[in-house]
Amino acid sequence: MTIEERIRDIEEEIKKTPYNKATQHHIGKLKAKLAQLKEDLIRKKSGKKGTGFSIRKSGDATVALVGFPSVGKSTLLNQLTDARSRVAEYDFTTLDVIPGMMDYKGAKIQILDIPGLIVGASSGRGRGKEILSIVRNSDLILILLDVNNPMHLETIERELYDVGIRLNQKRPRVSIKKIDRGGIRVSSTVSLGIDKKTIREILNMNGIHNAQVTIHEDINEDQLIDIVMKNRVYLPSIIALNKIDLIDDKKLEEIRSGIKKEVIQISAEKGLNLDKLKREIFKKLEIIRVYPKRHGQKPDRPLIMKRGSTVGDVCEKLHKEIKEKFKYAILSGKSARFDSQIVGLNHVLEDGDVLTIVRGR
Repeated sequence: MTIEERIRDIEEEIKKTPYNKATQHHIGKLKAKLAQLKEDLIRKKSGKKGTGFSIRKSGDATVALVGFPSVGKSTLLNQLTDARSRVAEYDFTTLDVIPGMMDYKGAKIQILDIPGLIVGASSGRGRGKEILSIVRNSDLILILLDVNNPMHLETIERELYDVGIRLNQKRPRVSIKKIDRGGIRVSSTVSLGIDKKTIREILNMNGIHNAQVTIHEDINEDQLIDIVMKNRVYLPSIIALNKIDLIDDKKLEEIRSGIKKEVIQISAEKGLNLDKLKREIFKKLEIIRVYPKRHGQKPDRPLIMKRGSTVGDVCEKLHKEIKEKFKYAILSGKSARFDSQIVGLNHVLEDGDVLTIVRGR
């Protein structure tokens, strides 16, 4: 049997097997084997020679623009950035990755126009593996749908899932520490829906026979397999529904409600709702602006930091020596209890904070 045939057989068996306590460990074992086979298939397809894509990340964050051919990705890229991606009324206009830079609220956000996905991209069809490798390395995925083909969302999400991309999820708080002997030891700080036998089956299937497993949140079989496989990435995403100018409001509402997920309705060609899309991109990237300020001077251009960054992180970004000689910082802004508050290295900053760093000798 080919790898593809074995994958189909296991998927069919999973579908036919009723899920309950008695079958949980069997299904878990099947899912673990399925994940291994899909990895084998990807490696097999990746072994074929190809020209590949080459793109250098730049700016403060990178957004991958993903969608089927002819959904309007090139038009949207041209509207949001300084890029001039070719636009035409036929499929596969974009045959390479086209970068553009969006300036928004002081942040430089790189947006990549990715060649159109097709069914089977995750297993290598249509240079899909090369395309998806670029997507995996982005900070945010912007899924663009044609208002006339909203059903493409399910296919796109499946292709992304099959290549190890987990949308709008956080990595589960689970640690697996290999030990020399003693088998699989499982401890948890919460009640679990998955039983310990299933946990052991999944780890054994992946060659782990002695380990201390510590679980801090309820997880299912798929989440445990993701942790064991180690090559999953967890990325935020936005869904934009394009070409809304081509249908009436009633039809648009039917389509939007049918998607059953939050979507931003736009027309790239007409420029409708693009400001809203920019705001959502900035928000989803979870970046903040911190304004360094010298005594007696106006604030400098903002530093772009990840949400949750501290004063110490800002010092490191400015220069390693600044943190070494740090004495205290004077802070004004959202994270300050009062104007010109004195704070230390561990203070967590918010968007728009103004920071004066005082160094000792």
